Amino acid sequence: MRFPRETCAARLSEGIAAMGLDIPDEAQARLLDYLELMDKWNQAYNLTAIRNPLEMVDKHLLDSLSLLPHVTDAPLLDVGAGAGLPGLVLAIVRPGLEVTLVDAVAKKVRFMEHVIRTLRLGNARALHARIEALDGEYGQITSRAFASLADFLTLTRHLLAPGGRWLAMKGQIPHDELAALPAWAAVIGTPRLHAPAPLGERHLIVLTDQETA
Repeated sequence: MRFPRETCAARLSEGIAAMGLDIPDEAQARLLDYLELMDKWNQAYNLTAIRNPLEMVDKHLLDSLSLLPHVTDAPLLDVGAGAGLPGLVLAIVRPGLEVTLVDAVAKKVRFMEHVIRTLRLGNARALHARIEALDGEYGQITSRAFASLADFLTLTRHLLAPGGRWLAMKGQIPHDELAALPAWAAVIGTPRLHAPAPLGERHLIVLTDQETA
């Protein structure tokens, strides 16, 4: 089935405008290139359960872009990146941002590497690794994949630079998860993410390590 690029382009542009973001036309075209690659690979490799390209615009591209206003220039780590969300989206629209994407599933890392090569994203790299074995320092660590905030923070604590922040994308504010955070974790804020209506309520949980902040 042919990829509906024009329809997806209209949906993406409308969503970006509704979110109040300023994304150049060239970057929007590259986001569609990325989505088309995802749609093609998904038919063989099951990268994501979402099959409808328009739904992928909403739930993958626009949801990832909702993080953009909260991202600084510090090196960013995307944990459990899967098909590259939100990390590759951020790398496309912020070419000056250094983005590292890590996933334990080899086929997903191969896909991300293919996107990085095809779109010539010199600011992004994809790693096939377990997060516990990773090293380095990152000023921002994000994830859409972790079910538990406590697990997310504990498994990535050794990777957070002093004064760095975790950016955890969630639906409603997970009060039970916040109550279960380790003592060294401090919540900086829980801003609402301005994502399109089909995604429902979305929040960002911003945290830091108060022992190193």
